[in-house]
Parts: sequence; C-alpha cells; structure tokens
Amino acid sequence: MGAAPDHSSIAILVVAGGRGARAGDGPPKQYRPIAGKTLLARTLHALHMAAPQAALKVVIHRDDVNDYAASAAELSPAEQLRLLPPAFGGATRQDSVRNGLEALAAEGAPDIVLIHDAARPFANAALIARAIEAAAIHGAAAPGVPLADTIKEIDGAGVVVATPERARLRAVQTPQSFRFDLILKAHRAAAAGGRDYTDDAMIAEAAGAKVHIFEGDAANFKLTTQQDFARAMELLKPFADLPDIRMGQGYDVHAFGPGDAVFLGGVAVPHTHGLAGHSDADVLSHAITDAILGALAEGDIGAHFPPSDPQWKGAASSIFLARACELVCARGGAIAHVDATIICEAPKIGPHRERIRESLATIMGIEIGRVAIKATTTERLGFTGRGEGMAALAIATVRFP
Repeated sequence: MGAAPDHSSIAILVVAGGRGARAGDGPPKQYRPIAGKTLLARTLHALHMAAPQAALKVVIHRDDVNDYAASAAELSPAEQLRLLPPAFGGATRQDSVRNGLEALAAEGAPDIVLIHDAARPFANAALIARAIEAAAIHGAAAPGVPLADTIKEIDGAGVVVATPERARLRAVQTPQSFRFDLILKAHRAAAAGGRDYTDDAMIAEAAGAKVHIFEGDAANFKLTTQQDFARAMELLKPFADLPDIRMGQGYDVHAFGPGDAVFLGGVAVPHTHGLAGHSDADVLSHAITDAILGALAEGDIGAHFPPSDPQWKGAASSIFLARACELVCARGGAIAHVDATIICEAPKIGPHRERIRESLATIMGIEIGRVAIKATTTERLGFTGRGEGMAALAIATVRFP
C-alpha cells in the first residue's frame, strides 16, 4: 500500500451547477434547506470535516451567485477559509467539471483532485481517506457498492438479452478521485473529441487510464427525489437543532473480589471473581456515566451517588447511567455517541460484546449503532496485567441546543 499524500496537495471539486428538476418545485436542490442548512452547506461541511486541510472549490450556475454566497455563509470560519472562489458551470455536467478543473489549474494545480456531487451530504472521513489513497496509488479511482438486485440487459422490445454476473458489478458513487494532471488531460481530450460521458471515471477510461474501484458507502446516497430528501431529513432530524457539541471522558477502576461474574454495562459476564465496590462495581457503566457527566460539566459519579450513602450499597449501576442520561434530556440534549474501552487480562470480552452494547443502548435510550465497546490488555503490565482488577475508559459525545 502506498502512502497517501498530505492533504495540502488535495482539492475537492464540488459540482453544484445543476437544476435538480426531479426534486420537485422550488430552488435548485443544492440550495434547499435540510435540517436547518442548505444541502450544499451540509455537503461542504462533511467534506471539510473529512479532509480539513483540503481546498474546496464549487462549480455553480451563473444564476446562483447569491444562493451560493448564502450557503457559504452557513459554514464556520475555518470551513470558509478552505473555500476557493467558485467556478461557473457549462451546458453539461462534463463541461462544468472541466471548467472547475481548468480553474484549479490556473490557481495552482493540486496533486490529487476529488470530484464530488453537491447532492451527496453524507460522505464521511473513512470514505474520503479511501478515495485519496486510491488516487495516490492508482491515479484514477471511484467508490463502488455491490448491487442488491439482479440486473437484466434488455433490447429495444424489452426482451432480456443478458444477465450480467452481479458479483462483478458495482454501483458507482462520488467522490471519484484522480491524479490531477491525468483527469485534466482526459477532460480536455473528451471536449476536443466532442464526446459526452456520464461520469468522470468514464472520461479517464476513454483516455486510456485504468480506473480502480474502491469500497464505497451505502450511506453516501445522492439526494435526487423528494423521497431522498425525506430520507435525509430522518437521518439528520435527531440532531438538527442541537448544534452545541460537547465531549466528556470517564475512567474507572475496580479490584477483583469474591464472586463468579463481573457486571459490565449491566450484563453479568461469568468469571472466576467478581468486582469489589460499594455498588455492583460495573466498571464500564461507571466510566460511561462519568463521561456523560463530564460533557454536562456536572461533576463525577461520586458527587451524585456518594459511596457514603447506604442507599447505593449493592445498587445496579444502570441507575447511575440512566440518571446521567436523564440530566442530558433535562437540558434538551441528546447523546450522539459513546466509545468505551475495557482493560483487563480476563475475562474475554469479545463473546459478550454485543449483549453489552445492547444493554447499554437500552439503558441510555439510544440506538446500538451509537455505542462502541472495545477491549484490550496491558500485556501483563500493571495491576490489570497482574489480574488484580479491571479498568474502563469512555468518551461520550453529547449535543445540546
């Protein structure tokens, strides 16, 4: 595997010159609001978060200068700093991309360019990283996802003439990524030849390049119809009005004591010992509780549930975690994500991981996809390495109005 270049040598060209007629009546879809921001602003934000040092250049329609300026104003100062002056599109998407590439060349060509649809606001950091790496290694690349349906090729009368092997097919997305000089030369050749292609990978292929398909992301869907906008709204709705993002960290330790199981995230995990503590000594729930309280700036678990209070003796730690979540709700907030690591030599956490995630998600009232649990050892170093106890680390991301 080759090393990906530094992000300072990367530009992301965002194609935003279309009219979006299939999205229904209204302004071009890239300027329509979605959960409080325009679609274009959401896409630019996602790209900046994924590659914060990359230059961003948008290709717009000449009639959309004011709409573009309004969308750019929705970005943070750091995001606006990465925006290059917009380029104007042409009669087709192919013309628009070429105009954008020529503008980048005039301003100082990057080593690598990613070409992305403005109507794909869910590109994440992992996808962008794969795109950058693929371009660095192969010169021309595009993300692709496997097809769920069987594909039939038909003739003009609607009769099936072939059934391609589905395993060899991919639905191609953006960002498509290229070595800049390669794709600029390919676009110039396509324009000179008077040919119109449906995507940039085809243009690179026509110029003789071998295009590599890297792993895409099913969540990176394109907003084309009103149904697509409705789907995106459902995904964004939980946090649409919660722009204040806070993070808290938690750490807890418990020594082993008598018993035949340890409680982790509300799940009894069989072991040769239990964990000693005033409550049920659920080291994982304690660390997550402290992380949430940290995001709230509300002290720690001991301040809310002091071990000197006999009512908490032997209490289920799910009570503590649920209370921390109630404090978040009381402020109108929501828990966006919890990431925790259990540190021990034994017991083995892997066989119980999913039950622990399910239990924690239930206690916190969030989707299981927002709960990450990992486990590690200390290579027999320290008190956990000697098998004297367990520790847990947690980070909670919480959003507020």
